[in-house]
Amino acid sequence: MSSDQDNCYLCKEYLRDPVSIPCGHIFCSICLKTYWDHADSTGSYLCPQCRVTYNKRPTPRRIGGSRRSTVQQNSESLPPPPPSPDYNYAGPQDVGCDICIGKKHKAIKTCLMCLASYCEKHLKPHFESATFKRHKLVDEIGHLDRQICPQHQKGLELFCRTDQMCICVLCTVKEHKGHDLVSAEQERAEEQQRLGATQAEIQEKIHDRLKQMEELKQAVDSLKSSAQRALQECEKMFGDMMRSIERMQQEMTKLISTNKRAALSNSEGHMERLTNEIADLKRRDNEITQLSRTEDHIHFIQSYHMLIAQTEAEELPTVSVNPYFTFTPVTKAVSEMKQHLNELSNDELTKVAKTVNKMTFCELDESKKRRSIKSEEAVMYKAVPVQEPQYREDFLKYACQLTLDPNTAYRQLYLSRGNKKAALKRDPQSYSDHAARFDSLPQVLCKEPFSGGTYYFEVDWSGEGAAIGVTYKGIKRVGYGDGCRIGYNRKSWSLFCSDSSYSARHNKDQIEINKPYSSRIGVFLDHAVGTLSFYAVGESMSLIHRFKASFSEAVYPGFWVWYESAINIVQL
Repeated sequence: MSSDQDNCYLCKEYLRDPVSIPCGHIFCSICLKTYWDHADSTGSYLCPQCRVTYNKRPTPRRIGGSRRSTVQQNSESLPPPPPSPDYNYAGPQDVGCDICIGKKHKAIKTCLMCLASYCEKHLKPHFESATFKRHKLVDEIGHLDRQICPQHQKGLELFCRTDQMCICVLCTVKEHKGHDLVSAEQERAEEQQRLGATQAEIQEKIHDRLKQMEELKQAVDSLKSSAQRALQECEKMFGDMMRSIERMQQEMTKLISTNKRAALSNSEGHMERLTNEIADLKRRDNEITQLSRTEDHIHFIQSYHMLIAQTEAEELPTVSVNPYFTFTPVTKAVSEMKQHLNELSNDELTKVAKTVNKMTFCELDESKKRRSIKSEEAVMYKAVPVQEPQYREDFLKYACQLTLDPNTAYRQLYLSRGNKKAALKRDPQSYSDHAARFDSLPQVLCKEPFSGGTYYFEVDWSGEGAAIGVTYKGIKRVGYGDGCRIGYNRKSWSLFCSDSSYSARHNKDQIEINKPYSSRIGVFLDHAVGTLSFYAVGESMSLIHRFKASFSEAVYPGFWVWYESAINIVQL
């Protein structure tokens, strides 16, 4: 075993109760424990020798076997072990004494005259000798080189107000001659006053912030209570309305059933009477048949007059049936009631939403902060209080059928499935020349324009990336510029989809959106209101992004498709 292996790296003495750590280095057990106890506050543990870092404090392993035997054998020929090490040695984060030879002790004071740091032992001359009486001692400060003039290697004692820097005495001879000079102590005293004023201002801000924090906490508690009460009251009122609707349903059911029973009872009476009359008439018809066959002339004459008299005296009532009798008016009335109820509820909910959205709970005043987006352009990113459907079956009420326009398709876009699908291929297609065609970008528009109404369609996409959007007809078709790209100009809006994220684009502004991946995108457009929304399609639709815009003309659905990618318009 070498002498380096026999000695502890920390105390430089012979190993006592040696332990090893995962990197393989060996130390005295007490030395390593003390060293790492100081590191507990940082939570980062380094090997004192090789500086390997451990995020968790390792458990040292005691050295046994041959090493212990060797230590015991060598201990017999060596002098008694030294006393426990002094744990005032300077660690990695400490300032070491400039006088100590070998392993340095922690410095406790720095002398600004000597420009050196001293441990407790080597500091004694400054207290005991008159030679050091005028030296200025301060708590050890580290970075002692910052106390020395880099040009003259003298201590910094003065402050140049002209150049706003600390200088030494020799600097006044040439570099700072004629400048406004004061002692460092005087400058510190004046700056100390300003620092006190700054600290008072900061403490006042802390007080204001704490007050605002308390107000915000109280407002949050009040908000939670108010929201809970509103939920409970709304639930109760909606329950009352639902019970009222259920009563109306029961009344309608009763009305239809009562009228049905009355009509059936009346018809059954008429049918019974008609059955009896038919039977009587058949009986007479049979009697007439038999009379016409008799050979007894007297019997014929007598019976004939009696039958004729009976038939002429009896008048049968006519049963009139209304072939147009139906319960359609009831169905129509209920349908109109439902429509009125929907319109009323939508109008009222919109009013409530507008009222609530106008109320600001809390906001951060950033009037002094420079904004990166112009206020008039930032409107498109604000939350839009619109009353859109929540479930896919509600969106499908606004479904529309779309067809890709071959006259607009980039030459390498392959259209298929009745012009419902577009995929980017390496080879150009045999499209004829057309002024509406995108000549440089892999884009295609639909034939159908959207204007003044509400529309919904779904698109399946696959591959590395695709963009789905709408554009005015006047978008440029020639070149690679932003004027041609869907979503990069004032005439178009788009959502770019990839397997890891989305981004909403309009007029060169781009918003990165972190939402779960979806291969089917639903697009909901309310042209009149001015909203364009993109959803991840499911039973409960998940909003990805919503644009707010003022559409000045009809828009056309459009798509951008990358290599090895495709879009497919879903048949709804």
